[in-house]
Amino acid sequence: MSQEPTRRLWMIVFQNFINSFKPRQISGTLKGTDHFGNKYYEIPRNASVGQQRTSRWYDPPVKDDFMQEVPPEWEAWLRGRRREPPDEEEVLKNLAIMHMKKKNAKIVDAQAGKKTPMSKGMETFPKYTEYEVSPGKSENDSH
Repeated sequence: MSQEPTRRLWMIVFQNFINSFKPRQISGTLKGTDHFGNKYYEIPRNASVGQQRTSRWYDPPVKDDFMQEVPPEWEAWLRGRRREPPDEEEVLKNLAIMHMKKKNAKIVDAQAGKKTPMSKGMETFPKYTEYEVSPGKSENDSH
């Protein structure tokens, strides 16, 4: 009888080893989408199978695009800083505030007589003629 638990243990270890090579079929519940087209999923924690934390992730609309945007409300939910996912109204309200701030910044710069540095959005870095592009060279110097 003492051999029975040991055999069972090795059988479990071997079965887990074989199962580790099989692709996982992860299916979570869809919690929402955003205006970028991202879909957000969650698998709630299940202590009975040893899962201590909830699993949260998102599927972007374009899989190979590495410059994807995630709204701050959804990012907070993904990282576990908020319990409930944001509703669409909250995300749209904050998006409208962000656009209003960009518009107001352009108006203030125009009133101050400055060129607007952000022509493409957040990814562009402002270029000013009074600063060097690289150390020792100005923008007008040739290579």
